Amino acid sequence: GRGGGGGGGGGGRLLLGAAFALGGGAGLYLAARHRLREHSVAAELPAGSLQLTLYQYKTCPFCSKVRAFLDYHGLPYEIVEVNPIMRKEIKFSSYRKVPILLANAGSPVQLNDSSVIISAIKTYLISKRNSLEEIVSFYPPMKTVTEQGKEIFEYGNKYWLMLDEKETKRVYPVKEVRVEEMKWRKWADDWLVHLISPNVYRTPKEALASFDYIVREGKFGTVEGFFAKYMGAFAMFFISKRLKKRHHLQDNVREDLYEAVNEWVKAIGKHRLFMGGNQPNLADLAVYGVLRVMEGLQAFDDMMVHTKIQPWYQRMEEVIQKAEV
Repeated sequence: GRGGGGGGGGGGRLLLGAAFALGGGAGLYLAARHRLREHSVAAELPAGSLQLTLYQYKTCPFCSKVRAFLDYHGLPYEIVEVNPIMRKEIKFSSYRKVPILLANAGSPVQLNDSSVIISAIKTYLISKRNSLEEIVSFYPPMKTVTEQGKEIFEYGNKYWLMLDEKETKRVYPVKEVRVEEMKWRKWADDWLVHLISPNVYRTPKEALASFDYIVREGKFGTVEGFFAKYMGAFAMFFISKRLKKRHHLQDNVREDLYEAVNEWVKAIGKHRLFMGGNQPNLADLAVYGVLRVMEGLQAFDDMMVHTKIQPWYQRMEEVIQKAEV
């Protein structure tokens, strides 16, 4: 199936759609940047402003990451909640994954892949030279084949901001700062995100709670939601065992989560509020965005109790709430 996995008949689709809403479809990014037809763009905004529409599943870590970034930067955006089963809302796009960001800064551009979205928009905010369209062209999709023999698209430079020397100096006064930010953004995508599903579907009871949350927050029909919840919870409990094996996780997946989170806290160290210093950088926003999707679930409460993440996490919440006002 393209994108998040369009499993067999209705049941399969339902299940997969729901499962992918909470981190299941991690890292399978297919890209097709294509120009949008003009009519899909809302009323004109005053010149110079950025008009954004985010197509998302509320509970997906990659979508949460993009929201954390947009909120922190005080960028207003419309949200379109995508039904994970039919995905009618993203019919216009040949790229079948969320998040998708439609951006209009004079002409409409479609951005795919959460890390590309963040790097491109951040570049646009800093660099006044290039149009958004031009910036997006700096992140070309490259076809690769996964170990499972599946064709996917990767973006080789998705953690880079496309800045000139002067801008780079302003944002990253020393080279190490840039290297560190890129390393941990990649870590959030390649490791941290894979710990979400096995942890929130760890036991049948947790799996049910997770699906309850997905169905409550997501866009489902009544019958669809009912089936997604019960069949999905059952299936994800087993799928998460498979994921556990694939990513070589420990027997108790909580331990991997605790270790990862403590490793992150250690990387920040005692002398900084955030990895970005006194303000979060893109790595802070990525890690926060990923962890936030577990809020309200047992995995989140356990993490707060058994790791040292809480002070940093609360600082992130505060600084993002302040920015949103």
